[in-house]
Amino acid sequence: MEPLTRADLLSLEAYAEQRDEFRRRVMAHKRNREVPLGDHLRLLFEDRLTIQYQIQEMLRAERIFEAEGIEEELAAYNPLIPDGDNWKATLMIEYPDIEERRRALVRLKGIEDRVWVQVDDLPRVYAIADEDLERENEQKTSSVHFLRFQLTPEMVRAVKAGAPIACGVDHPEYQATVERLPEPVRESLAADLT
Repeated sequence: MEPLTRADLLSLEAYAEQRDEFRRRVMAHKRNREVPLGDHLRLLFEDRLTIQYQIQEMLRAERIFEAEGIEEELAAYNPLIPDGDNWKATLMIEYPDIEERRRALVRLKGIEDRVWVQVDDLPRVYAIADEDLERENEQKTSSVHFLRFQLTPEMVRAVKAGAPIACGVDHPEYQATVERLPEPVRESLAADLT
Protein backbone atom coordinates (compact mmCIF):
# COMPACT_ATOMS: atom_id res chain seq x y z
CA MET A 1 0.00 0.00 0.00
CA GLU A 2 1.19 3.47 -0.80
CA PRO A 3 2.05 5.72 2.14
CA LEU A 4 -0.22 8.65 2.83
CA THR A 5 0.83 12.15 1.77
CA ARG A 6 -0.50 15.57 2.68
CA ALA A 7 -2.58 15.45 -0.52
CA ASP A 8 -4.52 12.48 0.94
CA LEU A 9 -5.57 14.42 4.02
CA LEU A 10 -8.45 16.84 4.47
CA SER A 11 -7.95 20.30 5.91
CA LEU A 12 -9.24 20.74 9.47
CA GLU A 13 -12.27 22.63 8.12
CA ALA A 14 -13.09 20.04 5.44
CA TYR A 15 -12.59 17.21 7.93
CA ALA A 16 -14.96 18.86 10.40
CA GLU A 17 -17.63 18.95 7.70
CA GLN A 18 -17.10 15.30 6.67
CA ARG A 19 -16.08 13.77 10.00
CA ASP A 20 -19.34 12.04 10.95
CA GLU A 21 -19.70 10.29 7.60
CA PHE A 22 -15.98 9.47 7.39
CA ARG A 23 -16.07 8.06 10.93
CA ARG A 24 -19.09 5.84 10.10
CA ARG A 25 -17.28 4.50 7.04
CA VAL A 26 -14.09 3.79 8.98
CA MET A 27 -15.94 2.10 11.87
CA ALA A 28 -17.74 -0.20 9.40
CA HIS A 29 -14.39 -0.93 7.71
CA LYS A 30 -12.73 -1.73 11.06
CA ARG A 31 -15.33 -4.39 11.88
CA ASN A 32 -13.67 -6.60 9.26
CA ARG A 33 -10.19 -5.88 10.60
CA GLU A 34 -10.63 -6.54 14.31
CA VAL A 35 -9.87 -9.85 16.00
CA PRO A 36 -10.57 -10.41 19.69
CA LEU A 37 -8.08 -12.74 21.36
CA GLY A 38 -9.88 -13.96 24.46
CA ASP A 39 -11.57 -11.50 26.79
CA HIS A 40 -8.79 -8.94 27.18
CA LEU A 41 -6.78 -8.64 23.96
CA ARG A 42 -7.84 -7.21 20.65
CA LEU A 43 -5.96 -6.88 17.38
CA LEU A 44 -6.85 -4.16 14.92
CA PHE A 45 -5.19 -4.87 11.59
CA GLU A 46 -4.25 -1.48 10.19
CA ASP A 47 -4.41 -0.35 6.58
CA ARG A 48 -4.33 2.90 4.67
CA LEU A 49 -7.89 3.89 5.65
CA THR A 50 -7.51 3.15 9.37
CA ILE A 51 -4.26 5.11 9.46
CA GLN A 52 -5.75 8.02 7.50
CA TYR A 53 -8.52 8.18 10.09
CA GLN A 54 -5.98 8.10 12.94
CA ILE A 55 -3.97 10.92 11.40
CA GLN A 56 -7.07 13.03 10.69
CA GLU A 57 -8.18 12.57 14.30
CA MET A 58 -4.72 13.51 15.63
CA LEU A 59 -4.60 16.62 13.46
CA ARG A 60 -8.08 17.57 14.67
CA ALA A 61 -7.37 16.91 18.36
CA GLU A 62 -4.05 18.75 18.30
CA ARG A 63 -5.27 21.49 15.91
CA ILE A 64 -2.33 20.83 13.62
CA PHE A 65 -2.58 22.66 10.33
CA GLU A 66 0.99 23.68 9.52
CA ALA A 67 2.93 21.64 6.97
CA GLU A 68 5.71 20.65 9.38
CA GLY A 69 3.28 19.28 11.97
CA ILE A 70 1.32 17.37 9.34
CA GLU A 71 4.54 15.83 7.98
CA GLU A 72 5.49 14.75 11.52
CA GLU A 73 2.18 12.92 11.90
CA LEU A 74 2.60 11.28 8.49
CA ALA A 75 6.12 10.16 9.44
CA ALA A 76 4.84 8.71 12.73
CA TYR A 77 1.86 6.81 11.31
CA ASN A 78 2.84 5.79 7.75
CA PRO A 79 5.02 2.92 9.05
CA LEU A 80 1.81 1.30 10.33
CA ILE A 81 0.49 0.80 6.78
CA PRO A 82 1.16 -2.73 5.45
CA ASP A 83 3.91 -3.06 2.81
CA GLY A 84 2.31 -5.76 0.66
CA ASP A 85 4.03 -8.77 2.24
CA ASN A 86 3.06 -8.20 5.86
CA TRP A 87 0.21 -7.30 8.14
CA LYS A 88 0.47 -4.55 10.70
CA ALA A 89 -1.74 -4.42 13.73
CA THR A 90 -2.38 -2.51 16.90
CA LEU A 91 -2.56 -4.82 19.92
CA MET A 92 -4.77 -3.50 22.71
CA ILE A 93 -4.76 -5.00 26.19
CA GLU A 94 -8.17 -4.15 27.61
CA TYR A 95 -9.16 -4.40 31.27
CA PRO A 96 -11.91 -1.93 32.23
CA ASP A 97 -10.92 -1.88 35.92
CA ILE A 98 -7.80 0.26 36.41
CA GLU A 99 -6.34 -1.85 39.24
CA GLU A 100 -6.96 -5.09 37.37
CA ARG A 101 -5.28 -3.58 34.28
CA ARG A 102 -2.29 -2.44 36.32
CA ARG A 103 -1.80 -5.98 37.70
CA ALA A 104 -2.35 -7.54 34.27
CA LEU A 105 0.28 -5.34 32.59
CA VAL A 106 2.85 -6.60 35.11
CA ARG A 107 1.77 -10.23 34.63
CA LEU A 108 1.65 -9.95 30.82
CA LYS A 109 5.12 -8.51 30.33
CA GLY A 110 6.41 -9.73 26.95
CA ILE A 111 2.99 -10.65 25.56
CA GLU A 112 3.52 -8.49 22.47
CA ASP A 113 6.19 -10.96 21.30
CA ARG A 114 3.89 -13.97 21.71
CA VAL A 115 1.12 -12.94 19.32
CA TRP A 116 1.03 -14.95 16.11
CA VAL A 117 -0.76 -15.50 12.82
CA GLN A 118 -0.79 -18.71 10.82
CA VAL A 119 -1.68 -19.20 7.17
CA ASP A 120 -3.21 -22.62 6.56
CA ASP A 121 -0.77 -25.29 7.87
CA LEU A 122 2.35 -23.18 7.28
CA PRO A 123 4.51 -22.19 10.28
CA ARG A 124 3.25 -19.57 12.72
CA VAL A 125 4.52 -16.04 12.25
CA TYR A 126 5.21 -14.27 15.54
CA ALA A 127 4.86 -10.52 15.74
CA ILE A 128 7.75 -8.13 15.50
CA ALA A 129 6.67 -5.64 18.14
CA ASP A 130 7.13 -1.93 18.62
CA GLU A 131 9.68 -1.18 15.94
CA ASP A 132 9.21 2.56 16.45
CA LEU A 133 9.96 2.63 20.20
CA GLU A 134 10.04 0.31 23.18
CA ARG A 135 6.72 0.20 25.02
CA GLU A 136 7.72 -2.17 27.80
CA ASN A 137 9.95 -1.52 30.79
CA GLU A 138 11.49 -3.68 33.52
CA GLN A 139 8.25 -3.79 35.51
CA LYS A 140 5.40 -4.00 32.99
CA THR A 141 4.22 -3.99 29.42
CA SER A 142 2.14 -1.26 27.78
CA SER A 143 -1.59 -1.55 27.08
CA VAL A 144 -0.96 -0.73 23.39
CA HIS A 145 1.60 -2.24 21.02
CA PHE A 146 2.23 -1.97 17.29
CA LEU A 147 2.94 -5.30 15.61
CA ARG A 148 4.21 -6.45 12.23
CA PHE A 149 3.64 -9.97 10.92
CA GLN A 150 6.16 -10.58 8.14
CA LEU A 151 4.91 -13.20 5.68
CA THR A 152 6.89 -15.39 3.31
CA PRO A 153 6.09 -15.33 -0.43
CA GLU A 154 4.50 -18.78 0.01
CA MET A 155 2.19 -17.42 2.72
CA VAL A 156 1.20 -14.43 0.59
CA ARG A 157 0.33 -16.72 -2.34
CA ALA A 158 -1.68 -19.02 -0.06
CA VAL A 159 -3.71 -16.17 1.42
CA LYS A 160 -4.41 -14.73 -2.01
CA ALA A 161 -5.55 -18.22 -3.12
CA GLY A 162 -8.06 -18.36 -0.25
CA ALA A 163 -6.14 -20.18 2.49
CA PRO A 164 -7.56 -19.89 6.02
CA ILE A 165 -5.84 -17.71 8.60
CA ALA A 166 -5.57 -18.47 12.31
CA CYS A 167 -4.43 -16.07 14.99
CA GLY A 168 -3.50 -16.33 18.64
CA VAL A 169 -1.32 -15.59 21.60
CA ASP A 170 0.70 -18.09 23.64
CA HIS A 171 2.06 -16.14 26.61
CA PRO A 172 2.50 -18.19 29.83
CA GLU A 173 -0.10 -15.97 31.53
CA TYR A 174 -2.54 -15.61 28.63
CA GLN A 175 -3.46 -17.97 25.83
CA ALA A 176 -6.10 -17.55 23.16
CA THR A 177 -6.58 -18.91 19.67
CA VAL A 178 -8.89 -18.04 16.82
CA GLU A 179 -8.74 -21.22 14.74
CA ARG A 180 -10.08 -19.58 11.61
CA LEU A 181 -10.66 -15.88 11.00
CA PRO A 182 -14.15 -15.07 9.73
CA GLU A 183 -14.24 -14.84 5.94
CA PRO A 184 -14.86 -11.04 5.83
CA VAL A 185 -11.75 -10.53 8.00
CA ARG A 186 -9.71 -13.00 5.92
CA GLU A 187 -10.74 -11.20 2.71
CA SER A 188 -9.86 -7.82 4.19
CA LEU A 189 -6.39 -9.05 5.18
CA ALA A 190 -5.88 -10.71 1.80
CA ALA A 191 -6.50 -7.32 0.17
CA ASP A 192 -3.44 -5.95 2.03
CA LEU A 193 -1.13 -8.31 0.17
CA THR A 194 0.40 -7.82 -3.27
